[in-house]
Amino acid sequence: MNSFKTILALTLISLAAATHAADKRILLVAGRPSHPPGEHEFRAGVLLWQQCLKSVPGIQVEVYTNGWPDSDAVFEGASAVVFYADGGGGHPAIQGDRIKLIDALVAKGVGIGCAHYAVEVPVGAPQQAMWRWIGGAYEDHYSVNPMWQPDYKNLPRHPVTNGVKPFSLPDEWYFNMRWNPDPKGITHILTDTPSDAVRKGPYVYPAGPYQHIVDASGRRETMMWIYERPDGGRGFGFTGGHKHVNWYNDNQRKIVLNAILWIAKVAVPENGVESTVTPEEIAANLDPKKGADQLAQIAGHWNVDVEVNGNAGKSQLQLVQAGHNIVGTYDGLLGHQQITGYVNGKNVKLDYKGELNGNAMSVEYAGKLNNDGTLAGDIKLPGGDNNLDATWTAKRSDR
Repeated sequence: MNSFKTILALTLISLAAATHAADKRILLVAGRPSHPPGEHEFRAGVLLWQQCLKSVPGIQVEVYTNGWPDSDAVFEGASAVVFYADGGGGHPAIQGDRIKLIDALVAKGVGIGCAHYAVEVPVGAPQQAMWRWIGGAYEDHYSVNPMWQPDYKNLPRHPVTNGVKPFSLPDEWYFNMRWNPDPKGITHILTDTPSDAVRKGPYVYPAGPYQHIVDASGRRETMMWIYERPDGGRGFGFTGGHKHVNWYNDNQRKIVLNAILWIAKVAVPENGVESTVTPEEIAANLDPKKGADQLAQIAGHWNVDVEVNGNAGKSQLQLVQAGHNIVGTYDGLLGHQQITGYVNGKNVKLDYKGELNGNAMSVEYAGKLNNDGTLAGDIKLPGGDNNLDATWTAKRSDR
């Protein structure tokens, strides 16, 4: 009997080991630190994705930081590789003989994904490689990188959009990609029509505007796409991800997590990859960048007292912060609204939109964090009546 139990235990252990060995390996490659605090937080971003994918059975997610793994051997047996890094001439996947390495992986059916700056490479052999891998690429002085807020309402039916609801976030959303001359296999996932003001710039760099972008007024643009390669392999490009704090948004997070599974040929759950991220987790693992310790820390709940021309009101704010950038919610006279904002030293700017008596309003809270821990400042109505005597003060809440 004891021998039987021993054999049974060893058999079960062997089966478990075989099952684990059969898990699909997904490699997330984060670029080196760059940009101000809260921006291009590649390491923090991929660690967050790894955490969110833990609940998905049948996969093993590995993270490699600082631009590239210590050994190319880690790519052997991978099902998918995702790059979240600075691009251009410094793109980690085009250094030395790495294009040949990635081509060899692609020939074996390995999925390739690129997020934010990692969709950009120089014209020529690197761009042609990106066409082979993911179907399109950002091209300097042809594509553009303005800070703007698309409204992703019309999502195509596809496993990558499973469970994703419409969302809208301000970010450096690139558009006008240079597509593979043979566009077969490309599906446009996140699209919207930039306003003429967005087309006319400024772009983040170079400032522009470019006439060919201005002349395309009214054209719908693509900010995320997927690619089914002729050989059956898969790829994706996602142009957002400049602001790390935007990963707090369930829908932005879900659509990228879904895409990672899809390129690895792992079944995407019917409702997409479900994950929960706390404000503390968003603030974790940020790169130690210059000036980060000088930024006001305003994440949390706040009770706000407002005075407008002698009339008093109250509202509540919930704020999430990563470096310079803020997202959150406002609850008050203008209903429940999404907030975006920016911190520079102790100065704070929060923006939200709402509606009052049938009139759409854009509101800006401009103020600073005081030594006593309160926030205070003026209220502005961009494009509206800024002769109002309007102020706000906020105290932290324990709720």
